[in-house]
Amino acid sequence: MNEQPHFDFRDFQRWRRPIEVGFWVTLTVLNTVFNGLVARIDHARTAAWEPWLWECSSSLLILALIPLVVALERRWPVRFDTWRRSLPLHLLATIPFSVVHVAGMVALRKLAYALAGSHYLFGAQWGYEYLKDIRTYFLIIALICLSRLWLMRWQGEARLLVEPDEGQAAEPVDRPDRFLVRKLGREFLLNASEVEWLQASGNYVNLHVRGRDYPLRTTMAAISERLHPERFARVHRSYFVNLDYLVQIEPLDTGDARLTLRDGTTIPCSRRYRASLRERFDS
Repeated sequence: MNEQPHFDFRDFQRWRRPIEVGFWVTLTVLNTVFNGLVARIDHARTAAWEPWLWECSSSLLILALIPLVVALERRWPVRFDTWRRSLPLHLLATIPFSVVHVAGMVALRKLAYALAGSHYLFGAQWGYEYLKDIRTYFLIIALICLSRLWLMRWQGEARLLVEPDEGQAAEPVDRPDRFLVRKLGREFLLNASEVEWLQASGNYVNLHVRGRDYPLRTTMAAISERLHPERFARVHRSYFVNLDYLVQIEPLDTGDARLTLRDGTTIPCSRRYRASLRERFDS
């Protein structure tokens, strides 16, 4: 029997950008159709095209602003340990978000009405629109957070072993030989020797293992104290490499270097770490 094709996390990563764009476009179109039908019913005495223009102009501006909200959420992530600091900043961000949204949609409506030989009067609706924009802004934030949680469950996440509440640890936890990995509700142990390289990513350090990344909530400074120095070497402010997987050091004209691993992956090595790494690699 032929094996059925399987769409895994690496496949998703290759298609992540078009999938995310498609999601936001599809969601916006569905929301526009629903709101347009409701507006058409509520304004039955207006020309048939007017409610649809109102909703489409608003949706186009919201869709254009979504990349900004995504960037702001990356800058001020909304997580269990950061939401108290991030929430006031996002509340402030709703003000320019609403100003751009309302000004843009009014401009589009005035243009469309002028082309139709009519005149669009917005009126004093800024407060009403701002309240709706707050709701829209935080709905986008909520969807971003939910998608991140779902991706972490699919991708898997790691954490360091900790001391038990009672008794001695079964293995050392100061420099662990294994990491505890959670994936889709299941937990298993991952040998540290299987980690090919580590990369800092915001509040996480990604453990790269056989083409898959397991985010570990820690910093590079903290993890550096717990990695075996005989096995791992720091090669950049954002990278550690497992020396067992390193096959080539390519010097660059800038004084830095390019490292090649067994699977062909290349990672940067800054000049600060190049000499010490070469000594270890040649020994």
